[in-house]
Amino acid sequence: MAAMEHSMGKEEKVKERLSVTDRYYKRKYKIGKTEDQDVCVLAHSNRVCIITLAPSHPVVAKKKKVTSVSFDVSEANRLDNKVSGKGKKGAQWLKTASELCKIECEDGENYIFPAGLPAQLIEINENLVHSPCLLTEKPHTEGYIAIVLPKLKEYDYVMKRLSTEEAFKQARPDIT
Repeated sequence: MAAMEHSMGKEEKVKERLSVTDRYYKRKYKIGKTEDQDVCVLAHSNRVCIITLAPSHPVVAKKKKVTSVSFDVSEANRLDNKVSGKGKKGAQWLKTASELCKIECEDGENYIFPAGLPAQLIEINENLVHSPCLLTEKPHTEGYIAIVLPKLKEYDYVMKRLSTEEAFKQARPDIT
């Protein structure tokens, strides 16, 4: 009996160490034609999604030094997104290929990062403008790119089109 209580205590401690995103969000992936188009979507049961860099994205995989993140992309300045109220009035609508940001690295490489799914843009992580290193240091927590909200009627369809973690690992076997 004491051994069972001891093992349960260890499980609770492990749960305590997990981040909020690891505890409450399910990882889904939009696998692009190349690794720099891979998107990780952290989906919550309330259908709010967090957009982050996938582990296969060169910025994360090669631990590149990010010098700047710009949300002023070809379509619009994502920082101008102002959302209000229950109906999320004023939110910019994104398509799967909509550009969220431009990531510039110290080695001269630039990456245009796509949304990965059709949704309303609820929030952009403005901290990345001042601390772009969060993209590589904490890509799934403080280094998230955006919070989005897919249409209620399309949510199940959109989630089914995204890859599971197992399918992602099969598609990108060289990523741990």
